[in-house]
Amino acid sequence: MAQSVDSSITQLVLGYNFNDRVGLQFNVPLIHRSFQRPDDNGNLQRGRVSGPGDVSLMANVLAYRADKVAYTVRWGLMAGVKLPTGSTSRLQEEVDELTAPPAPVDSAVHGHDLTLGSGSVDGVVGTSIYARWHHVYFAASTQFAVRSSGKFGYRFANDLTWSGGPGAFLMLEDNYTVALQANVSGETKGQDTFAGAKAGDTALTAVYVGPQLSATWKEKVGAELGVDLPVSLRNTSLQVVPDYRLRAALTWRF
Repeated sequence: MAQSVDSSITQLVLGYNFNDRVGLQFNVPLIHRSFQRPDDNGNLQRGRVSGPGDVSLMANVLAYRADKVAYTVRWGLMAGVKLPTGSTSRLQEEVDELTAPPAPVDSAVHGHDLTLGSGSVDGVVGTSIYARWHHVYFAASTQFAVRSSGKFGYRFANDLTWSGGPGAFLMLEDNYTVALQANVSGETKGQDTFAGAKAGDTALTAVYVGPQLSATWKEKVGAELGVDLPVSLRNTSLQVVPDYRLRAALTWRF
């Protein structure tokens, strides 16, 4: 039986810079997921969930900067907190599964896959680096989330995400730029904890590769479009895993 989750997340980001080195950023994710899986009787069930997820408030610090005609180097740090604003009603399924009789067909789509929020207050830290030499550059970033126990006592595992790779400017003018990057990204996450035990179908280590096209105009408008194709997926037990990811971003500075 075909089982799947199609997930899209639209991030609304509002930022404010106190000066050219320190700023704050408020993120609101809008999540939509459609899924199909077997129900308790082994029949195919289709459904969808949508709504706002957990918001986050992040502080950004430009720790080092060197801007010259021939080269640029920038190193940034970030830290913040994720707040439990997203609905956790789907996590009730994890509680129900504790007492439910065995289903005729095992499901790979569970409440922890569909929930919009975790119900927990989590810490987030990260860093990024950008280095340019004439028309070539290297950009990379990483982020680590420290999870706490949330709704129904369910605790998502700490997770690490990262991305980076070399790139080149196809156009580098005073008013606009166009760049193409060979991006390598990944994530690693352990097993969640629930009811005093590890959830066997929750750990994942994934590596993706793909191109990323970016453009800027007058330092006010920026756009990005990227494709991530998995080259390595290591998961535990029966669970849904990504088969591709599309990323797009639009930034307006005023």
